[in-house]
Amino acid sequence: MAAPTPAKAQAAPISVRAAIDPGKGILDLNVFDGTRAPFPQTTPVLLTIRDGQQNQLYREYVTGPNVSLTLPIHNNFADNYSIVVWADGYQQAGFQPVKMSSGNRQALDLMLLPEDGTFHFAHAKWTDIAAKKPLLSQLFIASAGADPGQTYGQIEEDRPDHLACLLNITTAMEQIALPQHNPLFYFKQLDLTALAADRFFGYADAKLVEQVKLAVLQKTFTPEPAADLLLHPGATSSFKQIQFGEANVQLTFHEDKRLSIDGVDCVYIEPDMDYYKDPAAHALLEVIPNAVTHAITDPRLVYVLRWIAGRHAGVPEFDPLYTIE
Repeated sequence: MAAPTPAKAQAAPISVRAAIDPGKGILDLNVFDGTRAPFPQTTPVLLTIRDGQQNQLYREYVTGPNVSLTLPIHNNFADNYSIVVWADGYQQAGFQPVKMSSGNRQALDLMLLPEDGTFHFAHAKWTDIAAKKPLLSQLFIASAGADPGQTYGQIEEDRPDHLACLLNITTAMEQIALPQHNPLFYFKQLDLTALAADRFFGYADAKLVEQVKLAVLQKTFTPEPAADLLLHPGATSSFKQIQFGEANVQLTFHEDKRLSIDGVDCVYIEPDMDYYKDPAAHALLEVIPNAVTHAITDPRLVYVLRWIAGRHAGVPEFDPLYTIE
């Protein structure tokens, strides 16, 4: 990516303030890297701010991973800000809408991934999975045959993007509160031959279907339209999490494909994660790397979007154990 040319605002739209003035709000912006650590203090970060009317208010380089911004409040949709950051050698990242209100202070955490970033599984070895992710460990043992550790290591070595996808989705599923348990709790077996970079397949207790339908009534999931099923050959129904603006889990059921596992009636299921709930966010944020135009979802982008969304929503840390460096 060519380095953008910063354009100064006509008037000073933001400033560092010790207190919140009437008619203004303070946003504490924190920038992190792909290891989920604070961004290097010495690396300049290009900060772009637009209001809800898409007026560019600010485009300047800032230093330090933490910046406090005082933003004007209009008491209308213009207070839905878009915040985008970029640094040389890194992909852009952003969030929209950041809803500001008079006299309030809030925080926004963003993550910048290196352009040539790769998956690092130093803390996501099989022994780490066994110790820190028991549901996934048990599922893998039930699916991988005599030596699950060797199978896991082979996937890490030969198909790191596939492993990252599996860790992304299963970590996100464990954070979903269904009326009873979480989606991963119901899984009985993985179809490791069908593991991909953007989704995985497996068999889950058929009770999961009813649990997700109850989640629809609780307005934490929504049914996908029939047209969406065309993208999932053989699917009978599909439901998407709507908790976040980005990186929600989608559960697609193939209820005609069933298997009895240890006496439990199981259905074939296809979990994946989408980039954005609102397609307009692509254009508004201008943070979409070329990978978004490809047919297959990039687990790197899912990683950063789900982490940012979780931080903004105040839910437990999204930690798939691996990092991007």
